[in-house]
Amino acid sequence: MNTLAPNESEHGDASASSIADAHNEAAEQYLTFELGGEVYGIGILTAREIIDYGDLTQVPMMPDFIEGVINLRGSVVPVVNLALRFQVTPGPITKKTSIVIIEIEEEGAALVIGLVVDEVREVLDLKEDQIQPPPTLGAKIRTDFIQGMGKVNNRFMILLDVSNVVSIAELSQVQPGTQDETPARSVDGETDHG
Repeated sequence: MNTLAPNESEHGDASASSIADAHNEAAEQYLTFELGGEVYGIGILTAREIIDYGDLTQVPMMPDFIEGVINLRGSVVPVVNLALRFQVTPGPITKKTSIVIIEIEEEGAALVIGLVVDEVREVLDLKEDQIQPPPTLGAKIRTDFIQGMGKVNNRFMILLDVSNVVSIAELSQVQPGTQDETPARSVDGETDHG
């Protein structure tokens, strides 16, 4: 299990001029991950931790993109399969498959959700001039899922608006105390409908 924390070494020996420069060219941090061969990013402030894929419990009568729930230190956390949410075929489960735990605000309350990704990559700093508005046409996913397009090394990556990606109305159907222990997907990546 990996817990995300700020890079402490960046703050330990910073001079006054470098702090001023950083303030003038403030960058936002994004956790990047791969899904179906594409690179996506989410704001680092929404990401809480990264855990290995596994130990999911299916919940009957849930939308297909809700893969199940996990027990995270005694709390029931719904897990969204991003590939299914984006209406693309999910890849096989590998040892790099991870669940990114995010926390968003919804109606004044904190909502914790897991996102299944193929592979977590890195945390990137993007300055304001490296972020373009979302495209109006041609995106592989719904445009309301896209916060913007981050430009890194002359390539674009999709920066997700996680509040729109997770459907609060559908996630609220997940009830604590479910006893069905059938795994959502087997290791070879095929869906197990139990």
